[in-house]
Amino acid sequence: MSERDGSIDLAYELEEKPPAAEAIFLGIQHVAAMIVPATAVALIVGGGVGAGTADTSFLVQMVLVFSGIATLVQVFPIGPVGARLPIVMGTSFAFVGAAIAIGTQYGLDAVFGAILVAALVEVLIGWQFKRVKRFFPPLVTGLIVMIIGLYLVPVGMDYIAGGAGAADYGALHHLGLALLVIAVTVGLNLFTSGSLRVLSILIGITVGYVAAIAAGVVDFSAVGQASWFAVPVPGKFGFSFEPVPILTFTAIHITAAIESIGDITGITAAEGRNPTDDEISGGLFVDGIGSSIGALFGAFPLTTFSQNVGLINFTGVMSRYVVGVSGAVLLLLGFIPKVSAVVTTIPSAVLGGAVLIMFGMIMSSGIRLIFLNERMNRRNMVIIATSITLGLGVEFRPEALSGLPDRATIFFGNAIIMTAISAIVLNTLVPRETESDIEDADTTGDLNEELGPDAVASNED
Repeated sequence: MSERDGSIDLAYELEEKPPAAEAIFLGIQHVAAMIVPATAVALIVGGGVGAGTADTSFLVQMVLVFSGIATLVQVFPIGPVGARLPIVMGTSFAFVGAAIAIGTQYGLDAVFGAILVAALVEVLIGWQFKRVKRFFPPLVTGLIVMIIGLYLVPVGMDYIAGGAGAADYGALHHLGLALLVIAVTVGLNLFTSGSLRVLSILIGITVGYVAAIAAGVVDFSAVGQASWFAVPVPGKFGFSFEPVPILTFTAIHITAAIESIGDITGITAAEGRNPTDDEISGGLFVDGIGSSIGALFGAFPLTTFSQNVGLINFTGVMSRYVVGVSGAVLLLLGFIPKVSAVVTTIPSAVLGGAVLIMFGMIMSSGIRLIFLNERMNRRNMVIIATSITLGLGVEFRPEALSGLPDRATIFFGNAIIMTAISAIVLNTLVPRETESDIEDADTTGDLNEELGPDAVASNED
């Protein structure tokens, strides 16, 4: 990244293999952090389009199967496809609104037909990344990583409060469970070492889950309804190719590609470096090809999972073999619905205590990227301020863009893409300081230190 080493204290580096038993628990920790939000996409869309229980269960299983396959390919690449990095793949909430709207109007066949075609735009971006990478210096990628963490904070708070739309949203038992998980997780991470530290998230979730069972707030009804075995069936929902759905999903996949670039950068930041061209392009190839193939079987689009980036930075476990275990577990769960149903009984508040910390770690990774590579001069501070405030502004107040055409809000109403566009445009158009400007600024800083604050104030007057 720069002459200053921005790496964190890694318990296991990229190519290190933890002992088998520890690797299994570390892999399960990644799965526990992402399985509920990943499967929630299928549950929400299935319910939104009026799919029956059997069809919705099938959608959930396909998400797990192809999340596992795509994760394994990211870790153990097939030729140029795969980043060779510890990337956990899953489905993103970014696709939920479009999938429900299109599924309701056109049917699920149009949803999967659109994904099949539109996902390939990520392959195109990955293939041509060398041509556009100059638009993604550390200032831009750092801002993208920051906004990924920041805009997810409300999601984490919704989980802590019991889940968005919950009848008892904000109830004390939800807050108590979340605080218990936070206390256990942060305490183990900061005040212990070895396995207790690297497994702090899993231990925190386990303690919270046991407490939730004891409190009687865990619903096991879904476990009894789940089958023991499921097999992928291609074309179960059929395919149709409508222009509007294809254009809609293409726009969202461009957003997903930018988010994936940020996630990949957040992972390599743990090693104190920026990702290579091959890592970025290989990661995007899996996003695009995995989503397109998954659509053939009824899986929703696959993207890099941001909370697992935060988990890597929080625990210091960057071993790709650990995430390889995660991929195998996801694949196994996809074939055994009964087991995956048990995992999905983890209360939202328990997960919220864990994911909120992870989202904060993503933001911290972005800050580290910027501060290790860029000067905090006026130019860069204005770019940071403008990009972050515009991104958060449209995320928190989307109604401010109500005057725009509906399709335009797909771009400009998304925090990540608004931040990315602002940062890329400003960083490209605003010239950097010349060497003489930097030297003059350094000289001025030295004089200010020698003369003291009174002289600085007088000079500013």
